[in-house]
Amino acid sequence: MGCSLVINRTSQNRIKKFLAIDFETANYYRDSACAVGLVRVENNKIVAKKSYLIKPPSRWFVFSELPGITWNDVRNEPTFSELWPEIRKYFIGVDFITAHNAGFDKSVLNACCERYNIRAPRKPFECTLKLARNFWGLEYYALDDVCDYFGIPLNHHEALSDALACAKIMIKTLKRGYLV
Repeated sequence: MGCSLVINRTSQNRIKKFLAIDFETANYYRDSACAVGLVRVENNKIVAKKSYLIKPPSRWFVFSELPGITWNDVRNEPTFSELWPEIRKYFIGVDFITAHNAGFDKSVLNACCERYNIRAPRKPFECTLKLARNFWGLEYYALDDVCDYFGIPLNHHEALSDALACAKIMIKTLKRGYLV
């Protein structure tokens, strides 16, 4: 899952489509997704964006403070399994998926799919946190720090805002000549 972007200006146009994703979880279990933000990018343009509240498999919420989501907010929302037919559309035809601290979002996606016997998308993940650290050489590489560096607005720990920020970071990276 390592960061595999390299500078290659001659074949920069090979990457056409990617998906930026951000999950918020209710508790320490990876299958406890309570929100997801999805931003689809084609030819360096945002073409679709959507966020969903998700009813996790348990009422146990530990992380309500960060995203501001409680059991009462999601108890009547669809489960991940019920949302999957809609969410799945965002993955179709993308070359890769990006997230900030991508290992976390990849593990949440895989755990939610496994819980409901859904085949997880088999797309490579690229991590904007690793890009900030390894390619841009930023001293601080938390999502809010990277957004400050690029002047990208952010409502941190709101799934769509985080996914939108990741999409914009990746677009800037690709435009600078980095290639997956």
